[in-house]
Amino acid sequence: MDYIYVYTIVIIVVALVLGYVLAYLSFKSKIGNADIISKKLIDDAKRDVDALKKDFEVERLKEENALKDEFNKKRSKLESEIDTQKNRNHKKELQLKDFENQLKSKEGQLKKHEREIRSKEQSFKDKERYLEVKTNEIEKNLSKSIESLEKISGMSQEEALEYLKSKLINKAKDSAAQTIKEIKDQAKETGDKEAKEIVVSAIQRTAADHSADTTVSVINLPNDDIKGRIIGREGRNIRSFEQATGIELIVDDTPGAVVISGFDPFRRSIAKNALEALIEDGRIHPGKIEEVVERAKKDMDQHIKELGQDTIIDLNLKKAHPEMLKLLGRLHYRTSYGQNVLLHSIECAKLCALMAAELGYDTKEAARAGLFHDIGKAVDQYQEGTHVELGLELAKKYKESKYVLNAIASHHEDYPIAHPISSLVMAADAISSSRPGARRETLGNYLQRIEKLENVALEYEGVTKAFAIHAGREIRVLVENDSVNDARADLLASEIAEKIENEMQYPGHIKVTVIREYRAQGVAK
Repeated sequence: MDYIYVYTIVIIVVALVLGYVLAYLSFKSKIGNADIISKKLIDDAKRDVDALKKDFEVERLKEENALKDEFNKKRSKLESEIDTQKNRNHKKELQLKDFENQLKSKEGQLKKHEREIRSKEQSFKDKERYLEVKTNEIEKNLSKSIESLEKISGMSQEEALEYLKSKLINKAKDSAAQTIKEIKDQAKETGDKEAKEIVVSAIQRTAADHSADTTVSVINLPNDDIKGRIIGREGRNIRSFEQATGIELIVDDTPGAVVISGFDPFRRSIAKNALEALIEDGRIHPGKIEEVVERAKKDMDQHIKELGQDTIIDLNLKKAHPEMLKLLGRLHYRTSYGQNVLLHSIECAKLCALMAAELGYDTKEAARAGLFHDIGKAVDQYQEGTHVELGLELAKKYKESKYVLNAIASHHEDYPIAHPISSLVMAADAISSSRPGARRETLGNYLQRIEKLENVALEYEGVTKAFAIHAGREIRVLVENDSVNDARADLLASEIAEKIENEMQYPGHIKVTVIREYRAQGVAK
């Protein structure tokens, strides 16, 4: 029993000892693990700190470099601005010096002018005193001469004045009568000339001086049976057509064709298009004729507008008013001395642009002025007034520039030239009009004009021969060396040119050249 108790105590003691030992060992093991973990944590923390230090150092270096770069840029920019400002200041100093030198030079010139003025004033005073003395002497001599004349003539000064006055009055009356007669004769001649010009202008407007190919259009027919339908019952179709178009329709025995005749190319073109449409449709009666003619007029309006737009685009000009475009396209159906006015206007525009470029003027304004200078010819057949007056009115109405307005007004010298561009338009108009082949003329009229041109020059004294060259654009006049000197040759050229202007009608300009030649000969034996 005691043995069991002791054994139990021993077991308990051993268990306690073992428990303590195990507890101690477990504690020691935990302490060791904690040391290892703490060391690891410390090492990790050190590594993190080192990494943070490195990152911080890298960021610090980056920021430092960025600040340095920014500082260098700002310093460079500031230095550049300082250098620029220095250069500006230097230039201003040079300009001020130049200005100062100019002022000094002008001051010197003013002083020089002042001295010259003073010298001239002194000279004027001396001359004035001299004239005073001479005047007194002349008055004394005049008094003596009057006394001598009174003694010789037996008349007093008052009687002599009355006698001279009556003589002068009679002479003035005779001169006035002669002048009045000359004025009347000249007015009669001028009136005849202006009347002829008006008639010629009217003929030109209606194209009556053109040959048949400019007054008629031929329409080909698919067969002759359609002529009956064109005429209609008792001629009602042809009458309706002529009334609607204002153009004469000629249906005769010409096989496979009818002729449209009229002086107005615009209306003739409308009539041609309308008749072709009627023939193609086959239904020809008064109602249909009116409908087709109206449609042809609308199509023609659109066509001339497109012509104007195409012209503006081809010349690379800014947009114009739609009505101006229509008027410009209408010039395609207007001729002057056989020359198509639209083509003439385009040629003038190109010539003006070329000359303006050479002279340093605005090429666009010059081309526009050249293009619209004859715009009045689009309406002068239907309205009262010259094409210059009508064109000026249209250009003002549709807000064209002052260059275009003055070019229209002055290209025939009706108004003064206000800008050099107007002079370019005049030159281009003359070049385009006088270009060989530009304006049509019959052979008979051409030969008559050449002969008359030469005869005008041959009428003058001292002229031996006269030759019209360059299709009548120039006349060369040969004169006698003994009877015509150099001064007389200049005057003769002006007189012949003036006489040509007064007595002849011609397109463009005519150059008059007077040739005076001296030849000396010797014989070698």
